[in-house]
Amino acid sequence: MKILFADDHPLFREGVKPLLRKLDQVVEIIEANDYPSAFDAMHTAGEVDIALFDLFMPGMDGIEGITRFRATFPDTPVVVLSGSEQTEDIQQLLNAGALGYITKSSSTELILSALRLVLAGGIYVPHSLLERHGNGNLLAQEIQVAYALTSRQIEVLRELAKGQSNKQIAVALNVTEGTVKIHLASIFRLLKVNNRTEAVLVAQKMGLDH
Repeated sequence: MKILFADDHPLFREGVKPLLRKLDQVVEIIEANDYPSAFDAMHTAGEVDIALFDLFMPGMDGIEGITRFRATFPDTPVVVLSGSEQTEDIQQLLNAGALGYITKSSSTELILSALRLVLAGGIYVPHSLLERHGNGNLLAQEIQVAYALTSRQIEVLRELAKGQSNKQIAVALNVTEGTVKIHLASIFRLLKVNNRTEAVLVAQKMGLDH
């Protein structure tokens, strides 16, 4: 397994690296200390299984950095490991394509579980952050929806929000129309909607139409 680990604090990286090596029998960790060096590392490293980013690093704004990284390396799942506990940051990062958000105060067991979930195709957001804002908070509800969807379902929902037909979604994601229909059925169930129009409205609220 190959992991890109970008954080501008060397001591923090040294503390987390032994934990990352527990993810697989053989783990190669590629380190970066800011956004520019993370991009450079990706260009020379080849295929990377997962990228772990501190949100606030030199080189560019954190949201911008994650957005650009996802646009440049769309096949690499991104997880943010941050000290921020602002739900606004989480929402923007999910919209940018991040598949996980872990606070630096998390336990080692939780960090490992979150990374394994993302590697398995899921999305991780700490429930504790959502609960602080109550069940009536729209932002929290949107994040909970994103948490329930797999990364592939998020991709299908994004294409759906663009007005794409099942055939167009299949071509864009390199899958069959039958697979798209299966994903849509799961998406409708998770979003608690009855049709494509209602699903698109939810996707727009989540910012997935951007």
